[in-house]
Amino acid sequence: MVLSLLAVMTVGGLAGCGGKPRDPSSLTLPRNHLLGVDRGAQGGDDQLRGGVNAYLWRGAIDTLSFMPMASADAQGGVILTDWYQPPGAQDERFKIAAYVLDRRLRSDAIRLSVFRQTRINGGEWEDTPAAPNTAADITARILERARQLRAENGGGK
Repeated sequence: MVLSLLAVMTVGGLAGCGGKPRDPSSLTLPRNHLLGVDRGAQGGDDQLRGGVNAYLWRGAIDTLSFMPMASADAQGGVILTDWYQPPGAQDERFKIAAYVLDRRLRSDAIRLSVFRQTRINGGEWEDTPAAPNTAADITARILERARQLRAENGGGK
């Protein structure tokens, strides 16, 4: 009953939003904040305004782009993906939390946590450990991409 009441209130509240039609030319174009944020690094600068390494940040975004992003905070250096099911595996899924910890491009400046779940009897998901080398492999790819980005930007530090 409570859910029914809540649904009626929501629909009723949205009905009042109709008003006059909007002029499409008055709307602002959408901005992709997630991918544009690291542009805060200027020229050869390797730091974002928030204090994390821009190359590591962008390397992590590029490397994890095959997974749906749940949230990404460039200033805090945190990237959280949503659950991803590999195309050939219907009974397992993965989620990643990546943390850029430093302003320098170093191997210990990024930390990854990989979460894995498997489906039990085609029903509920159960937490299971990921392969021990999964986080290390993804971290290596992020570092490789970050170094590539730095080289493309002329940063030979």
